[in-house]
Amino acid sequence: MAERQERTAPDAVLTRIGQVVLLHHAGDREEARHRFLDLWAEIGVHGDPLHRCTLAHYLADTQDDPADELAWDLRALSAAEEAKEGTGAPAQERPAAPGGAAAVRALYPSLHLNLAADYVKLGHREAARTHLRRARGAAAALTDDRYGHEVRAAISRLEARLGEGAPFGDEG
Repeated sequence: MAERQERTAPDAVLTRIGQVVLLHHAGDREEARHRFLDLWAEIGVHGDPLHRCTLAHYLADTQDDPADELAWDLRALSAAEEAKEGTGAPAQERPAAPGGAAAVRALYPSLHLNLAADYVKLGHREAARTHLRRARGAAAALTDDRYGHEVRAAISRLEARLGEGAPFGDEG
């Protein structure tokens, strides 16, 4: 029984993150930020990298200050790198989220896109372009579904705003 609970715990964390995302999308940004911060305190800086990546990724969107948003997006990218490399806390000290590395690969385009947008807000156009190129490169990992289309469209919009890149499907 305890083994089964350990296997479901990571799903429970992602479900809780998703519930707060719904609260944020419903318009309660302040309450969402507080709940995300409570989850962050619970997960801790050595928690599962997928959980930290996902949570920081969404927590960034609740920030009022662009520098704070950037800091959370950088935390998300750092956690994604840990998940990809299998670093962080030893596996016996934390439950591994199911499909963590694959799930993080699918987040890379959005992670880099958010960083590019953060840098635009802060007036750092070269850093924005760097992350925009990384977002475009990582977009190959996206599936041909609604999420994939939305992220590709957002990349194209930001590229147009910065005056670079070609729309998806037009690369020679």
